[in-house]
Amino acid sequence: MQYEEIDAAFAGSGLICRGGFHPEAADGVPQPNGPAATVVVVGNAGPEMWQRFSAAYSADHRQAEANPLNDWTRDLIGKAAAALGAAAVYPFDGPPYLPFQRWAMRADGVHVSPIGPLIHPQYGLWHAYRGALLLTERIDVPAEFSEPSPCDGCADKPCLGTCPVDAFSVEGYDVPACRDYIATVAGEDCLGAGCLARRACPVGRDYIYAPDQARFHMQRFLTSTM
Repeated sequence: MQYEEIDAAFAGSGLICRGGFHPEAADGVPQPNGPAATVVVVGNAGPEMWQRFSAAYSADHRQAEANPLNDWTRDLIGKAAAALGAAAVYPFDGPPYLPFQRWAMRADGVHVSPIGPLIHPQYGLWHAYRGALLLTERIDVPAEFSEPSPCDGCADKPCLGTCPVDAFSVEGYDVPACRDYIATVAGEDCLGAGCLARRACPVGRDYIYAPDQARFHMQRFLTSTM
């Protein structure tokens, strides 16, 4: 099997392969089908995944289901895994949760941003990891690129000074302050168009989520933390 075959299995779905790695014991990769020799991370960047998902799930359907995006993701990645003879695992299964951020940093050349989420040199903060395929076969994966974090050359760091309730600081992320704010009328901009701090980042502007996608994610965040 080749990495390109795996990538092709997701063509037209809105999901893309986000690199891969050959795991070591410290990576915490499970062994549902025996020891994994290769991990291929699957995710999305920009609005394409949302376009495919929202075409499959109407707004009413999205409201009625508890976790419609997770269900849609599980269906797509699960079918691809079965066709490829791989096992599928997901970041939303748990607790305990699998260390997807650690895997992403091994597979995709991303870096931790000042506000927490991983930043990609091209996609900025407008991407996510939706699952991973575990292969017992060792295959070649794209070489990990080693570009420095775009945050290193960002003197102003507008992401840290934009939040209306200063939820982001060197001490970490104040989840209650963020949640309480977006639940108010004053927080409608964050709720309806996405986190202001995230939108302040100058990297990956071409991949910013559309308002309906941003609102979906923010509403799920709000209900999950209440």
